Amino acid sequence: MIEVDNLHSLVSAVENGALRFKASPRLKRNVQAAIRAANPRASRSIFHWRWASVFASAVLIVALTWVATTRWNRSSEETQLVNDIVSSHVRSMMANHITDVSSSDSHTVKPWFGGKLDYSPPVKDLTEQGFRLIGGRLEYLENRPVAALVYQRSQHFINLFVWPSNGNTGKQEDQLTLQGYNLIHWTKSGMTYWLISELNQPELNECARLLKE
Repeated sequence: MIEVDNLHSLVSAVENGALRFKASPRLKRNVQAAIRAANPRASRSIFHWRWASVFASAVLIVALTWVATTRWNRSSEETQLVNDIVSSHVRSMMANHITDVSSSDSHTVKPWFGGKLDYSPPVKDLTEQGFRLIGGRLEYLENRPVAALVYQRSQHFINLFVWPSNGNTGKQEDQLTLQGYNLIHWTKSGMTYWLISELNQPELNECARLLKE
């Protein structure tokens, strides 16, 4: 019976916390040091992981900055080009200099550019479709001489600027309006095309469609 009573006393002491052992601060430090000494690789792994995270974040910031800068520069260049195209279109009509060679015959207009450009622009006569070819002239865009082909729809003049593509084809087609002029841009067979007129957008779209065929 005494052993049973002793057992009950032991259980009660454990449940009440009387037999709990509280480690001293010195013992805690010794145990923690022993754990670190037993597993040094874990500490190094954590250190390396933290530095790897910092490096990856830095690389990401640099990459995002480069993309944003590239897009901003490209946008600025495109904006300048569009402004230059509008200016060329307006100037050609104000100065009564819509053509350097006047002809509705593509076989007359196309050879005229020979020797004046380092490429041969495609020339289409769309008279039967309602867009009469009236001639062509030289313009200067993107730091180079380019071909300007001129069409007429009723009383509206249409300028088509053509030059070799720089390899960056961009979107399949861009449409925009600036200062009341409608513009359509596309690339095809290594050439860049910009079509501009005060003609309404649906009719200008039809002209672009015919030129692409």
